[in-house]
Amino acid sequence: MRTTILKKIPDPIAFKEKLLFWAQQFREIAWLDSNEYPQHYGSYDVLLAVDAFTAIQTDTKNAFDDLNQYQSQAKDWLFGYLSYDLKNDTEILQSENYDGLEFPDLFFFQPKKIILLKGDKVELHYLVMCDDEMESDWNEILSQQIPVIEIADSIRIQQRISKSEYLFKVGKMLEYIHRGDCYEANFCMEFFAENAKINPYQVYKQLNAISEPPFATFFKHNKHYLLSASPERYLRKEGTKIISQPIKGTAKRHKDLAEDNQIKAALAENPKERSENIMIVDLVRNDLSHTAQKGSVQVEELCGIYTFKQVHQMISTVISEVKEGITPVEVIKTTFPMGSMTGAPKIAAMQRIEELEETKRGLYSGAMGYFTPEGDFDFNVVIRSILYNAATQYVSFSVGSAITAAALPEQEYDECLLKAKAMREVLEITTG
Repeated sequence: MRTTILKKIPDPIAFKEKLLFWAQQFREIAWLDSNEYPQHYGSYDVLLAVDAFTAIQTDTKNAFDDLNQYQSQAKDWLFGYLSYDLKNDTEILQSENYDGLEFPDLFFFQPKKIILLKGDKVELHYLVMCDDEMESDWNEILSQQIPVIEIADSIRIQQRISKSEYLFKVGKMLEYIHRGDCYEANFCMEFFAENAKINPYQVYKQLNAISEPPFATFFKHNKHYLLSASPERYLRKEGTKIISQPIKGTAKRHKDLAEDNQIKAALAENPKERSENIMIVDLVRNDLSHTAQKGSVQVEELCGIYTFKQVHQMISTVISEVKEGITPVEVIKTTFPMGSMTGAPKIAAMQRIEELEETKRGLYSGAMGYFTPEGDFDFNVVIRSILYNAATQYVSFSVGSAITAAALPEQEYDECLLKAKAMREVLEITTG
């Protein structure tokens, strides 16, 4: 049971700053920020969950079954993540590449304290066991003084796959595509640093300020951190309605407005980008059909162009109505991993990805989000994200692009560097 109180604040922007800083004291933190990005589907501007009362942590074997049991029994707010490598729990697949981050494959927690912000209204949802702390916490949040954080030691970002290796591997992927093994595959590469001392709070703030995406996340589980500027929704459930919004298609912004508009228009008409997007839309439609009422899967928007601070993106929206008797976790299991980060056909693409990539993806290209007490949920796609293991001082981010028969390896490499730009700059700037 939770106790709920409502508050009103005069300055939501200042309150957000204080709230995130206040949260840093806890072992578990889930901070989900929409950055007030205009979107059709959304509930809150900010969700903050801290301090685990119960939790589940597991690796791939029977992970979805364990999560289903945990979610169905808790019937409460749960926050956490699903790593890409949970694919091994749903298909006969494996993950044998190098893993420098060592995150659990799945982690969710039931928070003692939840604070939700929408406009100038704040909701505090505390478990009854700690609801006597609500007023003191509120006063503590309002009194926070945000310090100036000192620059940390400098680090050197390394690239796991060199340019020449990348071009060779994409060429190999194209061979697989041309012989019919798959017709689209999302190929990724890692950037990393060892012996890296970073301030995750500071790095997240810098990354979010550059991008201001609709699915930004600061997540902490003891020594494991996710600092995400994701623009992409994986899957949302509202009652019986399921919403998936895959991104495929990227173009860089231009400072000149007229030039920027031309780039945006060109992206909308680009046959290669549209082809990539439509392939994944077809895959998503198929995935949703496993749990959908007959005839309810629809493409609500095809290849819409959305503008963010650094890039234009091509986004489609696919919806369905879930069949009676289907659990929330089953909807996730039958669509995971998301098609935008795998390819099509999905299993064949994942097999080729595992062969050619050199790093275990882990949480990258997985999903981070939450369940509500009613069984609704909302999860992002973990892209444009920095991952950090503070215990081993290993920091990592990965980027990728969709390889199709029309792909040009040099252009795919340039797209990867464009996606890596903000994360690399933030790590190098904020660490000296």
